[in-house]
Amino acid sequence: MPVRIDPSILAADFANLQAEIDRVATADLIHVDVMDNHFVPNLTLGLPVVESLQKVSPLPLDLHLMISDADRWAPVYAETGAFSVTFHAEAAVDAVATAKRLREIGARAGLAVKPGTDIAPYLDLLADFDMLLIMTVEPGFGGQSFMADTMPKLTAAREAVQRSGLDVWLQVDGGISEKTIEIAAAAGADTFVAGSSVFGAENAAAQISLLRELAGKHSHGSPVT
Repeated sequence: MPVRIDPSILAADFANLQAEIDRVATADLIHVDVMDNHFVPNLTLGLPVVESLQKVSPLPLDLHLMISDADRWAPVYAETGAFSVTFHAEAAVDAVATAKRLREIGARAGLAVKPGTDIAPYLDLLADFDMLLIMTVEPGFGGQSFMADTMPKLTAAREAVQRSGLDVWLQVDGGISEKTIEIAAAAGADTFVAGSSVFGAENAAAQISLLRELAGKHSHGSPVT
């Protein structure tokens, strides 16, 4: 099973953003956290910055929208040319219709759930999404501690994906480092958002390689038929 490492630029030096992106050129995707100070109590990047990043990033952009009114705004962000757009189940009125629109625009459609949100209602909708994001911290701020009690939810998602036979990525975001990535990988994750662990490292490329190696120790085999 492929392992994907997606550094979160929320942890980057914003005064040198182009140089910071170049430091993580060996990653798989650039994870971009969009927050509106409404859905979450923080304000970060918005549409103009995402549009600028799209022009200069050597890697595809993986947008994580922590914003209200996802049904309206997720397609707008997809139109920037983003590779993947993930919106929160808690912020959508019709998650399936929104995902369909994202795919029509040309982006992968991701659905995120907060630590306290039950994943079960969404596991019957796997065919409508390309990725599920299991938050391993409360969304809103970087640098939080990994919440191991979210792992049963991740395991349930992995089992559902294997039963379905679908190619749905399982992403984790929050507190991912060399100390926690194996826990998440063993529980079923294949796509890992790492912020301070990567951008705080002296050698970001070496840290990405280490994280990929640690996660790669855990394989979930072929889909269950």
